Amino acid sequence: MAIKNFQIPILGMHCAACAANVENAIRLPGVLEASVNLASQSATVRLDPEKTGLEAIAAAVEKAGYRAILPGGEAESVSRDEEEKARMEELAKRRTELWVGLAFSAPLFFLSMWRESALLGALSAEAWYNWLLFTLAAPVQFYTGMLFYRGGIRSLLAGSANMDLLVALGSSAAFFYSVGVLLFPAELGPHVYFETSAMIITLISLGKLLEARARGKASQAIRNLMDLSPEEAHVLTPEGEEKTVPASDLRPGDLVIVRPGERIPVDGEVVWGESSVDESMLTGESMPVEKTAGDKVFGATVNNNGLLRLRATGVGEQTTLAQIIRLVRQAQAGKAPIQRLADRVSAVFVPVIIALALIVFALWWVLGGEFVPAMIRTVAVLVIACPCALGLATPTAVMVASGKGASQGILFKNSEALEIAHRLDTVIFDKTGTITRGTPEMADWIPLAEERSEENLALAAGAETGSEHPAARAIVEGAKKRNIKIPEPEQFISQTGMGVEARVQGHWVRVGRPGWLESDEALPDSAAGIVEKLAAQGKTVIAVSVDRQVVGLVSVFDPEKPKAPEAVSGLIKLGVTPILVTGDNEFSAKYIASRVGIARVVAGVLPDEKEKVVGEYRQQGKIVAMVGDGINDAPALASADLGISLGTGTDVAKEAADITLVGDDITGVVRAINLSRAALRIIKQNLFWAFFYNLALIPVAAGALHSVSWLPVMVRDLHPVLAAAAMALSSITVVMNSLRLSRVRI
Repeated sequence: MAIKNFQIPILGMHCAACAANVENAIRLPGVLEASVNLASQSATVRLDPEKTGLEAIAAAVEKAGYRAILPGGEAESVSRDEEEKARMEELAKRRTELWVGLAFSAPLFFLSMWRESALLGALSAEAWYNWLLFTLAAPVQFYTGMLFYRGGIRSLLAGSANMDLLVALGSSAAFFYSVGVLLFPAELGPHVYFETSAMIITLISLGKLLEARARGKASQAIRNLMDLSPEEAHVLTPEGEEKTVPASDLRPGDLVIVRPGERIPVDGEVVWGESSVDESMLTGESMPVEKTAGDKVFGATVNNNGLLRLRATGVGEQTTLAQIIRLVRQAQAGKAPIQRLADRVSAVFVPVIIALALIVFALWWVLGGEFVPAMIRTVAVLVIACPCALGLATPTAVMVASGKGASQGILFKNSEALEIAHRLDTVIFDKTGTITRGTPEMADWIPLAEERSEENLALAAGAETGSEHPAARAIVEGAKKRNIKIPEPEQFISQTGMGVEARVQGHWVRVGRPGWLESDEALPDSAAGIVEKLAAQGKTVIAVSVDRQVVGLVSVFDPEKPKAPEAVSGLIKLGVTPILVTGDNEFSAKYIASRVGIARVVAGVLPDEKEKVVGEYRQQGKIVAMVGDGINDAPALASADLGISLGTGTDVAKEAADITLVGDDITGVVRAINLSRAALRIIKQNLFWAFFYNLALIPVAAGALHSVSWLPVMVRDLHPVLAAAAMALSSITVVMNSLRLSRVRI
């Protein structure tokens, strides 16, 4: 049975240690790869179904203290509705727990903080007063806080430690000490700390809820994409009647009617009508695209002003939009290399903090001789050190950046591609179809034989009908425009990178590079000058021989794309060196390069040599991106540090690439680099503040500022309640900083 990939939503994760626990739990026999992402709350699993199944993975996740939502049937991911329902139920439960916490913590905090006031002074001296505080604190501790107890205990049983354990230990220390005061007031004194334990749990629960809402905004881009698909479609039945059906019922081959202003429900081909279509949601390009019969249209794009009738070619999961969503989810679920440092730190962070808290407790008890101050500082250290911000620093930024990219027509296959793009210093462009439009036209037919000019062109076009090369198609179309009848080849041989040979109407015809023909057949003396002249004009020159005699030259011209100069100048401004690589002759290559602003050209390269060019630059220490669209670009795309394919290119090229640009706008290369640089800037800011926060505040919580008399008491001896608020704020700050990426102009 084939290896399968699944994306499984996970409920209940709070910190990087939680993600690590789940990742370790699902590494069962038969699981080839497993990656858990805290920000997207999901696990990406690659497994062998003969050795393990999703039920075993769900059981392992459950044992670790979390919940997995499994896809149904043969699906590789949970449907949006199922996941949304499960997450809403989980959120509703957390919200109820928080409201209970707030309802009891608010009066508890008031009664504790103002117990010495004139209003409450007399009452607080009564024996039942502390029992009232206990009554208010217990529901918070054992209902709102049960989530932390369950998570902490299960993490210990799994042989690890997480944020839940720190919160459970910190709040329990304050709560159970206060219970001891109730039971043994003579030995421990009258003061209880129920408000401390309750406020720790309530504030952290509030922080987690706010963090979840902020994370929801981080994934807003992908939900916006999902919402674009129309729910209904107008289908033309075989009887010629129009019928409105759910879009999910459409099948390939259905005839669909799309009126002005409606979203197109499927990928398809226009069979009747003319209109302009707004494709900005796919490409980021604001200008509408004109569509007529034979043109392709894409699901979720908007039909502007004409009535269209189209034949469905891609429905459901086969639409371009569904593939985009799948790619974005794949990128969001992966781990960027920069996250590995945070993962390594988080793996040992909680045990180290517990050990440090015990040391703080022992030192202050020995040095100060009092149990309560030592306990308060220990609780503050446990609470403030939760590594939530560290775990969210990278994945939230990746999530927002990949969503931003999708809205601009830039699809990152994985988070590693997003990270590598910011380090690029060299971008190698294929010429045909990448820098140029990819639809060359025959510019000149120059006969070299004195007679049979049209017949020789017909023979050349007949030989080229067996080739899919753009230049071959240009020759065929050029002959048709001259009203020349094109014969069918009787025998056909393609010489990769050189040309074609064919038997046409009894003649042996060769069409290809002049140098290739010249190896067997002498070119007329006049041909060399003509070739040089045409090449200097940026035209590709192709020689034609009939029965071992060169009879003519064909020139083909493929103009540059309108936005190619803008893309090249954008790269140069970023400090990135653009290079043009092509199989064309040097004159033609340099002409096109000069028109778009590229200084470095590698011409006359055979398809299998592009990979070598990429390798040569990498050996020089360059970080290289290859941009291409054809099957022959695939090896180079795969061997580059970063492969970038055009959405209009072949499936092989897109499969080999790390980034796909929807459409054929190569300014997306510049935007991808800008987005990567912005994302890495945000990630580094997040990691700095996450590390700095812990490095700066753990010593404060441990009592490092105890002797600084001019500071407020709650700061120099950091109160656990402030520690809980600061910890929650740090996570929210990291997520909100990541959200700034959605507003970055690229």
